[in-house]
Amino acid sequence: MEQTIFHGKESYKKLNDILAKLSPKKIFLVGNGAQRFKPIKEILDSSGIPYAGFNDFCPNPQYKDVQKGITAFVGSGCDTIIAFGGGTTIDVAKCIKLFSSLDHDKNYLEQKYSDTKIPLIAIPGTAGTGSESTSFAVLYYNGDKYSVAHPSLLPDYAILSHEVLKTLPLYQKKCTMMDALCQAIESWWSVNSTEESRSYSKKSVEMIVREMDAYLYEGSDEAAEAIMLSSNYAGRAINIAKTTAAHAMSYKITSMYGLPHGHAVAVCLPKVWSYMISNIDKCSDGRGKEYLNSIFSDIALALGSSSPQKAVLDFEELISSLDLPSPKPKNEEDLDILCASVNVERLNNNPVSMTKAALLETYSAILCGQRIL
Repeated sequence: MEQTIFHGKESYKKLNDILAKLSPKKIFLVGNGAQRFKPIKEILDSSGIPYAGFNDFCPNPQYKDVQKGITAFVGSGCDTIIAFGGGTTIDVAKCIKLFSSLDHDKNYLEQKYSDTKIPLIAIPGTAGTGSESTSFAVLYYNGDKYSVAHPSLLPDYAILSHEVLKTLPLYQKKCTMMDALCQAIESWWSVNSTEESRSYSKKSVEMIVREMDAYLYEGSDEAAEAIMLSSNYAGRAINIAKTTAAHAMSYKITSMYGLPHGHAVAVCLPKVWSYMISNIDKCSDGRGKEYLNSIFSDIALALGSSSPQKAVLDFEELISSLDLPSPKPKNEEDLDILCASVNVERLNNNPVSMTKAALLETYSAILCGQRIL
């Protein structure tokens, strides 16, 4: 499926052209981004096209929230969906599109999917998830994280308008930016990586490293545009290569300790990388451990570090400087619960094999501050 992407100064104005091309009868607007960024609301109001809003969902998309969205969408008479907000907003919109034609009396996660042909326009309100350019969505059901995948989940249009980032709180900027950085790194070392995906990963890492301070602390428009684009590059990379152990291990940390996703994955990644460096002989990538060592070195270089080992230390210093601390275990059972939660499929994407014992060792390092190297 082909996707059209618009980015750059005032790219939000491209929404006018998209609506003229699609000629929707009524728009289903998911998210509250239009309330925060008025130009999008003004475009919708001036278009003469009626629209219905849906914003009844919480951070980290819940199954019950998607159910409410489907009920609202089916009853609204809308024929086009616009998602304007962060990764949760876009994932909720994707699921509404995909599930809307299914049997509403059965579990959506257990049914066969097909393309509903409903046009989907994604306008990310944060720079982090890259969800606007992936063909999957994250959904939490009974506290467990599920990945919903189908080619039709890739939005038809993505509008990367960096102007929307100006009003984000600093902590949210940090968390979403780190999500993009972790996605770029993980897709780079993933066993599924290709030359194309690695080119996206490299661009993303280098742009984030170069523009991070100006984006977070100086309010630079140029830096915001670069970070927004770097997030999209990371999204395109994981759409090909998928994420690996750091993401797989982060999801239960989010649900157990209430950390935003980007914060959770940021504290996981250096410990996972440290484990892989120390256990390179357990390389599961068919291209071999020499290849993997070269990839680790390439990533370290893009991060501005002299070696993979130094990159791990530098990454830990980075998350400390951003004030993104690791959570502390609440009780002795936490580590066992975390280990049992990990999605095996994402572990299969990891270039170094990880057993339950390896997960326990790595989670102990994440939560208790132990060093693996």
